[in-house]
Amino acid sequence: MAEKYKSTWYPFSAHPGSDSCWSLSTGPDRRVYAASCLELQSGGTVKLFRYNDKTDALDHLLDIEDVVEDPPDSGRATQCKIHYSFAPSASDGILYMATHLSAPPQDQLYFSPWKSWHDPVQCFRGSALVAYDVHADSVLWWDTLIPREGCRCLLLDEERGLLYALSYPRDHLVRYDLRSKERTDLGRIGSVNAQVLFLDARHRVWTSSDEGRLVRYDPETERLEFSPFLLPHCDDYQTGWHSVLYDAVAHPEEPCVYATTWYARPHLMRFWPEDGDWGRLENLGPVSQDHDPSQPFDFFIDHCGGLTFAGDGCLYYGASRWRDPIYNPLPEERREWEGVIWRLDPRTLEKEEVAMVERTDALSQYITRATVDRNGDLFFGTIIGPAEPEAGIFRVELPEDRKMPESLPPLRVWG
Repeated sequence: MAEKYKSTWYPFSAHPGSDSCWSLSTGPDRRVYAASCLELQSGGTVKLFRYNDKTDALDHLLDIEDVVEDPPDSGRATQCKIHYSFAPSASDGILYMATHLSAPPQDQLYFSPWKSWHDPVQCFRGSALVAYDVHADSVLWWDTLIPREGCRCLLLDEERGLLYALSYPRDHLVRYDLRSKERTDLGRIGSVNAQVLFLDARHRVWTSSDEGRLVRYDPETERLEFSPFLLPHCDDYQTGWHSVLYDAVAHPEEPCVYATTWYARPHLMRFWPEDGDWGRLENLGPVSQDHDPSQPFDFFIDHCGGLTFAGDGCLYYGASRWRDPIYNPLPEERREWEGVIWRLDPRTLEKEEVAMVERTDALSQYITRATVDRNGDLFFGTIIGPAEPEAGIFRVELPEDRKMPESLPPLRVWG
């Protein structure tokens, strides 16, 4: 194993109590933007941060509650997070972002979007779509993207001026026209939200269903279609149920997408959407360690996320590792759960462990999203437990011969 790359932790110090960073993205200015979320606390709200490579620190840019005029003491469920819903537009320097729900109203301990659907006081107002000019550091406008629902993930079709979103809790695909500001409900997908949308060269939008099937929306036919096959999963004890897409990133040069699934033995796959009627799907196998499936198991432990390409043309991603008496007998001085960063060469599919993301005061095995900044370094978002200190992001410094800022991949236009 090669020498591990240096990892540095940056907490959201200006947002005490924050519990998650679901959205992390390179903006049109090639700087890294992060959402500091407070999804578990009554009245929690989300704040926008940016990594400052001049001061090596996080700058607090704005509070979404103020921008969209939805204060935490409104009595409603709050604008508590941005969940996989950053979408940068290179042509005009705008970073689009959409909010999500889960935090209860300020005086409540729990929030159910179903129970509160018709409650005029507590009902979530709706996902707020914000257009942020990264060069002027100002909000240009905002609108309600999905009334009463949150946005699970967001995608930008920059060429056609369209945004696509997955709504929660109803799991509908929604289209938003940036020119007309008109919203169109394209139909229901299921009940278990996928965590990502991605786009192909024919402007078709892809996601997945409850059963673990690929779902695509074709703007030419205006129909939702479901694949005849299932996404990769462990056939010996799984049916494909809940094997929804969790993260996906486009290869910088080839017409393919690398993706991983969510929960219970996640698999890595490579998908070629233009090959044949339903594309060509390659199963690259499980991404985390073996475990005994006959024993009770916490799904939160077994996780893979944070897929990103760097300037060296390799795929980087985070996968959890944990102490197991048979498959991974970690010594007692090591953490029980660990976050491991892997590098995969897309030409050979050889992978290598290159870094650990570790905190001294909290666990770091659950990696959400990743990106690469204008200097060629990697950034990873994580979530933490309810009793742990504030959330934040990691920066992983690549060796100089791998940073290659002149060869950075195109902006990722889905959250």
